[in-house]
Amino acid sequence: MAAQALIIIPAIVIGAIIGLYELILIHRDENFRGSHWLGHGLHSGIFAIVGTFVTMNTTWVYNTFNFLHQVPFIQNPLIFQILVGFVMMIKVHAASAVVKGTMGSTKGMKETWAHSFIVAGLVVAAPYIYPFIQPMLPKTWK
Repeated sequence: MAAQALIIIPAIVIGAIIGLYELILIHRDENFRGSHWLGHGLHSGIFAIVGTFVTMNTTWVYNTFNFLHQVPFIQNPLIFQILVGFVMMIKVHAASAVVKGTMGSTKGMKETWAHSFIVAGLVVAAPYIYPFIQPMLPKTWK
């Protein structure tokens, strides 16, 4: 069986877009400024890129990290991708919860959970959306 080629540049670009989207959502929700904005921007971008890379290269991740074969329930690639999305959702929500809002406390959890779910959903959906946007990308990105 032929090895599947790694999807590197598209995973980085899509992950960076998702990270920027997360940063915009969290900035709007929490209304923070200064170094917190830059720090959270780097944090959200890096985690979104890593999460997107993992979901878009699930086969490579399975072949590289053999211990994953021993973990029950994640042998199915979709279940594994959903698990990565769940971890992303918890990470996004936790990162937004530590940022103080304008009144000295974080805003309502309802909107934050919704945005966390959207970001996680985008990370999980990335490998399924990619075939539709691949023809529009430059050939050097493929």
